[in-house]
Amino acid sequence: MTRFLPRTAPPIRAGGLVAATALLLAAAPPTVASAAPTAAAPVVALGGPAETALHPYAEGGDGPKRSTARITVTGADDTAYEGEFTVTFDLTGAAGVADVAFEPEAGIECAATAPGSATCTGHGISPGRSTVTDLLLTAAKGSEQGDTGTIRVTGEAEGTAFTPFTTEVTVGGPDLVMHRLPFDHEPVPGQKQQAPITFTNRGSRAADGVVLTLRHSRGLDIPQRYSNCAYTTDETWTTARCTVEGAFEAGATYTLAAPLTLKTTDRAYRDIFGYGIHEAGAGTARGATAARAARGPAGGSDGVLRAVPAPRPMAARALDLEPGDNEHEADFRTENTADFVAYGDTASGRAGATVTARLGFRNDGPAWIGHLRSGESVAVVDFTVPQGATVTSAPEGCRGVGAEGTALPTGWTGPAPRYVCPTPAAVRDDGGLDLAFGLRIDKVLLGAVGRVVVRGPELRAAGLPFDPEPGNNTARVVLNGESGGPSPAPSDGPGDGASGTPGSATPTPTSGGAGAGAGGTVAPGAVPNTATGNGGSLAATGSPTAMAASGLAVTALTAGLVLFTAARRRRRA
Repeated sequence: MTRFLPRTAPPIRAGGLVAATALLLAAAPPTVASAAPTAAAPVVALGGPAETALHPYAEGGDGPKRSTARITVTGADDTAYEGEFTVTFDLTGAAGVADVAFEPEAGIECAATAPGSATCTGHGISPGRSTVTDLLLTAAKGSEQGDTGTIRVTGEAEGTAFTPFTTEVTVGGPDLVMHRLPFDHEPVPGQKQQAPITFTNRGSRAADGVVLTLRHSRGLDIPQRYSNCAYTTDETWTTARCTVEGAFEAGATYTLAAPLTLKTTDRAYRDIFGYGIHEAGAGTARGATAARAARGPAGGSDGVLRAVPAPRPMAARALDLEPGDNEHEADFRTENTADFVAYGDTASGRAGATVTARLGFRNDGPAWIGHLRSGESVAVVDFTVPQGATVTSAPEGCRGVGAEGTALPTGWTGPAPRYVCPTPAAVRDDGGLDLAFGLRIDKVLLGAVGRVVVRGPELRAAGLPFDPEPGNNTARVVLNGESGGPSPAPSDGPGDGASGTPGSATPTPTSGGAGAGAGGTVAPGAVPNTATGNGGSLAATGSPTAMAASGLAVTALTAGLVLFTAARRRRRA
């Protein structure tokens, strides 16, 4: 979550337009001065939960149980406000229903200002959403089940408009608690596990229907498709929202009439299964939202998903209305592999021309690979620019690095000799990363070779632990290859082949020579000039092919001169 700006940040001085506006407002009649800010003023939004359920008041015991309502402020996406601001809480609408305490965010100060009123003050609002304070709510002494009240939140700051916010508090309610399932967290592809979803209502009233949410990543599957569930699928996740009708009584435990089946598919690797339960009754905002989400076309033909009382009630525990009790997630680690296959390209052009090189990798599976918890990249594509060429355009997200893969010097603004392009946090079993680089040919070098490598995100840990075929993790980009194709290259190991074909060999790194794309440094991966013993690409005047062609030309020229001389002598005779 975005934090507030430091309280020590110096305020920005008002510009001429703001100063002029202030003068006009000061000179205007009082009715004009109290009008709402102009449309040009930055607007920030106050927010939080639409409603919060409170544990009923209980005499004695360990004291009242608290519920939490987090109040936030959302600033403009591209502008930070660096002045003082005040958020005011009108608590009169909740008098006799809820007692309120404050737990402010760091840098925020909250205090009661009058009976039924409190304020929080701070300095600076960053773009995006930030926390102002957590309202710590308990049912007031004398309140009864079903009592409701409202808390109104407003804000003000110089030159900034706040949208107000109102949250509702209600005494009592259901508390749906999902029980954790005892899965085998290290399954094998094809393994099936039963998932007898079970939940308890530990609240103070019955839940009017429930919405069961099931969410699993690409390597898992639930074969059943129920008619009262709505299903959605994207690149990574499949989600089912199932509306289950009925009254789910307080203190009772329920389980599915028939357990679900969770299957580990052939593409599984690191996967997550989430399962949650919320009330579907129209009386709650969360339940109404969940119920709307669950409506839609019939999800399948496997009948209706139902929940029935559990045969043996589970042991009771302390009442807890926190939403964290409503859902759980299970992580699975499946022994599986994924073959990342690099590919390159070939292109030709005259000096000064710009060509497009398409490169990247594909995942030949069988597993999909995802870092769903950390969100880190699965791999990177490491592209070394061919000699004699300069990158004129690179895909978004790719960053230039030095010839050795290290960071460029501070202030570097020109093209780089090498580019690193990270993947997303998930790569499907039929996916990959497709990249297009614009290359300007500064100097025509016959068969100039660039290197394409798909590797781990860290240069010092370049391996892909899930990939059983490292030999096809490299490919080549060849510029002005012979006969419009790639030039031959010495084999570095398995996977030697033409550029553009996954499995190309890793060219031999060299040093010396000049390369426009590298600022005079030869890009690693250039093919050595075996005829002369000097490093560098196969230039038109130094390669074995060029030398052979020169020898044939000299022979032909000599033969022509001999024939021409003989013909002149015959004419003179």
